[in-house]
Amino acid sequence: MSKKNSKPLWITAIVLVAIVAFIVYQNRKDQASDAQTVSRKSVVIAYQTGVDPSKVAQANGDYEKNSGQHIQWKKFDAGSDVVNALASGDVVIGNIGSSPLAAAASRNVPIEVFLITAKLGSSEALVVSQKSNIHSPQDLIGKTIAVPFVSTTHYSLLSALKHWGISENQVKIINLRPPEIAAAWERGDIDATYVWEPALSKAKATGTVLTDSKQVGEWGAPTYDLWVVRKDFAEKNPDFLKSFVKTTLTQIDAYQQNPQAFVQNQSNIDKIAKLTGSDPKDIPLLLAGNNYLNLEQQQKTLSGDFAKNIFDTATFLKSQGKVDQVKANYAENVSTAFFK
Repeated sequence: MSKKNSKPLWITAIVLVAIVAFIVYQNRKDQASDAQTVSRKSVVIAYQTGVDPSKVAQANGDYEKNSGQHIQWKKFDAGSDVVNALASGDVVIGNIGSSPLAAAASRNVPIEVFLITAKLGSSEALVVSQKSNIHSPQDLIGKTIAVPFVSTTHYSLLSALKHWGISENQVKIINLRPPEIAAAWERGDIDATYVWEPALSKAKATGTVLTDSKQVGEWGAPTYDLWVVRKDFAEKNPDFLKSFVKTTLTQIDAYQQNPQAFVQNQSNIDKIAKLTGSDPKDIPLLLAGNNYLNLEQQQKTLSGDFAKNIFDTATFLKSQGKVDQVKANYAENVSTAFFK
């Protein structure tokens, strides 16, 4: 073969090598781009307006910083709405009470509780209007009480009525979400409400607390504020959930180690107030009204009788006609895997 003819072949070979190298480079670039797109995809989380220390971590963006993951936070007014969003897949993690959890698990919504935000106390309360002439539990008979149905406050209200020997048909219980409760209270359409923040503070301004969830819990019907997750998301994203748990517990520990210093930090108060819509002056008392569990307490509670607590709640809700069925066991709806 002559040198004259061999030169174009070398050029062709070089061009082919260059083309192949370019294709490999582009494939790797596209794969990297795809990976970046996945990491940038938002984790959609539903939160509510209950007052707790972890709201500071949410406001600070700590969940995003610690996980390296973008989060889209969506505010909801009631646990039933969060459950619907979880069931449809519109959100993958949600903040709900133990009563909505019991109702959702009973109808086989594929979720599990992986973290306790708080054991509820005075942050949820039954408030009676000063205009209603209600001075004792028996004065509730014949009165109109507003509550979000199948919420922790609904469960607590029904439990309180049972404790007082008042049947459900002796009062008029209406289903309203917290913003609707606040409006109905202002208009004077209701005599009482069992609700949480920020509607609670608005009711207390012109009302009197008849009982709260701390007292109802002592009567045998404790309620919890919880973080739950879709099981399919949990299986694929354990590291994110471990980071979420660690971030939350870090904030709970910061509060528990020195509650006074925590509430004296005006920045903490302002951040919680902004996220929840609560009056800043009420936040220290509301924080003090709940019990926040550390790592050891979380593990002990969730691995202990918590599944039975869900069963008891579901059984009560069924007796009130609020759920159609009760499962034999709710252990599959409780997970301690993300504390490790």
